[in-house]
Amino acid sequence: MESYGAVTGASVPLGAQEWPARTVPVSGVDLLVRDVPGASKDLPPALFVHGLGGSSLNWTTIGLLLSDTVRGIAPDLPGFGRTPPVPGLGGLTRQVDVLDELVDREIDEPVHLFGNSMGGAVAVAFAARRPDRVKSLTLISPALPHPRASAVSLWFLALATPRLGEVVLDRSRRIPFDRRLRASLVMIYGDPAALSPETLEAHAAELRRRDAEAWYPQATVEGARSILRAYLTPPRRSLWAAAAQVRCPVLLVYGGRDRLVDSRIRTKAQSTFPDARLLYLPSSGHVAQMEHPQEVEQAFRQLIR
Repeated sequence: MESYGAVTGASVPLGAQEWPARTVPVSGVDLLVRDVPGASKDLPPALFVHGLGGSSLNWTTIGLLLSDTVRGIAPDLPGFGRTPPVPGLGGLTRQVDVLDELVDREIDEPVHLFGNSMGGAVAVAFAARRPDRVKSLTLISPALPHPRASAVSLWFLALATPRLGEVVLDRSRRIPFDRRLRASLVMIYGDPAALSPETLEAHAAELRRRDAEAWYPQATVEGARSILRAYLTPPRRSLWAAAAQVRCPVLLVYGGRDRLVDSRIRTKAQSTFPDARLLYLPSSGHVAQMEHPQEVEQAFRQLIR
């Protein structure tokens, strides 16, 4: 296992800190995995799964806030963060396979599973496949099929379209860095102006590092295509059918300013999962665990209580 440095210290905002990282061989790739620092080994396990274009760093704040309650780990899925892609591992089903193997290798009891966006879709599929391995499910803006398409989601549709996706991403990468950074912040946060300077710099540093990875564009296109395929799956095999099979307690978190997942789908989601609770945050965007971590923390504590 390889170790990586971490940004730590009480003077650094939680959103700008990094957990210690290591690598775990899973499905033929060295999967980067971060561990919540300071969490007791006696605490129940938690697994945090990021979304398309994200990484394990999307969970640093909420993981640290819950470090007295769960011992969390967060992987960089293949093709994202610091984990290189593996042919055939870009689709949702294959990402579920990665989680399946990681859980069996690292965790010896049912896990509190968190998922955001694409990671939420992966978490739903995993919870339906392995109900014995999931104690609770917390879904933040999960990428479940939605009949309404927003302007931003149409951009992802273009990204998922063969040949067009590569052109769209290539042109996007030619836009000056500062403009792309602002567009990224507006896309995922409800109020980017409220972020601390340290958190903004951490976001910018991650975007610069992502630009340096030659394999990142293709991994992003493949991830977008896998989400589109999931949306087009027949109802009996869809993610909604998987959601109806989930028997553990579920916390659904939606943001009123989410530009990627229409929060109006929350009513259907709450009625589809057999045992679901809803946290609606009107001023939050697509990553409520980063933008309103205290509210998500409190809702999770109520869920497991």
